[in-house]
Parts: sequence; structure tokens; C-alpha cells
Amino acid sequence: MIVFFDYAPAMKLIPSLRQLRYLIAVVDLRHFGQAAEACLVSQSTLSAAIQELEDLLGAKLLERTKRSVLPTPLGLEIAARARALIKGAEDIADIAAAAREPLSGPLRLGMIPTIGPFIVPRAMPELRKRFPKLKLFLREDQTARLLSQLENGEIDGALIALPYPIDGFDSATVARDRFSVVFPPNHRKAQAAGIRASELALEELLLLEDGHCLRDHALAACSLESARRNEGFKGTSLYTLVQMVANGLGVTLLPQIALDAGILRGLKLPVLTLEAETPYRDIGLVWRRGSGQARTLAAVAGAFKEIWPSAG
Repeated sequence: MIVFFDYAPAMKLIPSLRQLRYLIAVVDLRHFGQAAEACLVSQSTLSAAIQELEDLLGAKLLERTKRSVLPTPLGLEIAARARALIKGAEDIADIAAAAREPLSGPLRLGMIPTIGPFIVPRAMPELRKRFPKLKLFLREDQTARLLSQLENGEIDGALIALPYPIDGFDSATVARDRFSVVFPPNHRKAQAAGIRASELALEELLLLEDGHCLRDHALAACSLESARRNEGFKGTSLYTLVQMVANGLGVTLLPQIALDAGILRGLKLPVLTLEAETPYRDIGLVWRRGSGQARTLAAVAGAFKEIWPSAG
């Protein structure tokens, strides 16, 4: 007698992506009404879906009171795993869309404030010409938040300054952006051909406030980590720094991309080259490893590399 054994595993009931997306929204917003609004559904629909999810898993994911909703430790863990699942599902859709029609559809691109305002006016017309079916949506933020958004799937790629820790991401360097020193009018160094880092260290150095990576890149690239700084004044943007220099409050370091974009237009401020081995930062486009948009982002990186203004 021959006995046949069924080795197929029993069918498991598994959560749907819709249920998991609703859970993530509630975990993030800590409010059913706001989560429902963010998911474009009614609150009753969202609440019912999460209740179905809890019944399916046989576990409590949220602690509900009349005034608040808090995720349980298990709810937090499942929400974290759900983000990866949803991101993977979105990548599958992106891969399929890219296969059907390459270099088309929406692309969400992040840029840091010391790059975006200076490259976008020049790059966007050229990108539209090269990729007419690509719809670029831009978001400006600081590097750490952009990489967090990239990891969570909120954006597809980010144009940032390097070096910066980007473990787990793919990247392409698109430009080298040199630093120059900008002085107030009638400064004693105004007629000099250049300036050494040792001389610059004696000046009142104006920098961006903490959180802007250009601050650290400029100091490291120009070997000025121990230089004297005007800590009483910290700029929120490169435009602010320029105005502070114009009013004689000190000197600052500007990247070539900002100079090429005309940030000093209308101001008679001396610009000196810095005599150092590596007074520059690299600009790179980064994206999630395994992203369904990888091919498109690589093409966009290649375009940026070709149209980037001469930066040394």
C-alpha cells in the first residue's frame, strides 16, 4: 500500500497591506481621526480594519482610551515590520511600472537646502527635456531627515553632500563642489590671490547653525575644526550668511554652486580661493538599495553629472 503525504503547509490567514498601512498611520499619529484622514478613509473603516487585524493576530496592538491611543510594544514592533513590507510591495509596483515604461511616472526627490535652491533652476529645464515622461516632486530638508524619509519610502532619492554615513543605500557621485572664502568689503585681504587655512583660522568665521551638514563639511575640508568662530551669529541659510558678511560681521565659506548661481549678485564682496589640498565637498544622489526606481535614479544621477555647473 502506498501512502501519500501532503507536505503543503496549512494556509495561514495573514494581514493585508491595507490593515498594516492603517496600523502604521495610527502608530505615527496616535489619533484615529487623523490617521483615517491621512489614509483617505472614514474613521469607522479604519477602526474596523485594525480591530480585524487584532482579531486575526490574536493580540492587542493598540491601547485605547477616551482621550488617547497608544501602541503596545507588540504594536510598535509589527508597525516597524509593516513599513518594510509596504516598502517592498511599493518597490514591486515600481519595478513593474519601470519595466512597462522606463523613465516615466512620479519620482520623489529630496535635496538639502545648500544644494536645492542653487541647482534646481538650472537642472529642472534640462531634466524635463531629457525625461519628458518623468514627473519630479521635490522636497527640501536636512540630510538626516531626508535619509530617514528615504528609508521609510516617503521619497525615492536624495541629493546630499558627502561624506555622510549612507550604509544601506546605493549612491552615485555627481559633482565636486569647491569652497571659497567670502570677505566683507574693504577687508585687509581683499586684494590677495588666496588665503591659507592658518590665516583663515584667525578670522571671525560665520557658519550655518547646527544640523546643516555644510557646516561640518566646510570645517573638515578646510582643516578648520579648531578655528575661531563667531558663535553669537549662526545663519539659517547661505543667503543669511552672505548678508552677515556684507555687514562686516565676519567671513564665511561658500560652495562654488552657490557662487555660480549668483548668490553674491549686487554685492561687492571679495572672494578668495582657499589654499588647501581638499577644500571641497562631493555631491551625491542616494537611493534605497534594491529600489524599484534604481534604474531611473541612476539615469537622473548621470544627467545631474553632465549638467552640473563647473564646480572645480
